[in-house]
Amino acid sequence: MNYATIKPRDIANGPGVRVSLFVSGCTHRCPGCFNSEAWDFDFGQPFDQAVIDRILEDLSPSFVKGLTLLGGEPFEPQNQPAIVELLRQVKAKYPEKSIWAFSGYLFDRDILSGRLGDPAVTREYLSYLDVLVDGPFIQAQRNLTLRFRGSANQRLIDVPASLKSGTVVLWEDWQGDGRGLK
Repeated sequence: MNYATIKPRDIANGPGVRVSLFVSGCTHRCPGCFNSEAWDFDFGQPFDQAVIDRILEDLSPSFVKGLTLLGGEPFEPQNQPAIVELLRQVKAKYPEKSIWAFSGYLFDRDILSGRLGDPAVTREYLSYLDVLVDGPFIQAQRNLTLRFRGSANQRLIDVPASLKSGTVVLWEDWQGDGRGLK
């Protein structure tokens, strides 16, 4: 896997100050995408243990609330194994930090179906997530007033609650459980 960029202090892609990893590679190719250069799987730099170590260091200050995964497309099958290794290490070192991911795939139709690569890897990936912003960016539904998303079709999903209930549970930012603002 390659990555396009790492933002060590990001306040736009989830609650609080976050570390954001923008992975390379996306097959959605949404018209109007803000990060179209990251569609190419070969764009950017190789993702390896040194990059994971950098992210872990960036997450160390107590004011950093968590990690956000964006792209490109973090749920592309070829990106999932490297991301899962990152998430294992993040949760082992910082269990209190929240993890968010943005995906053009739909949680209930695409991700849970097991059609995106190895279903066991996808399930492990989901087990680390607190919130998933799902759905492709649709330029005709673009809305700059929406919090943490670019178009009205996109949902903010409470992943643990959704997995537990077997139905999509939307995230509410008033939650004081580490996944939202405190």
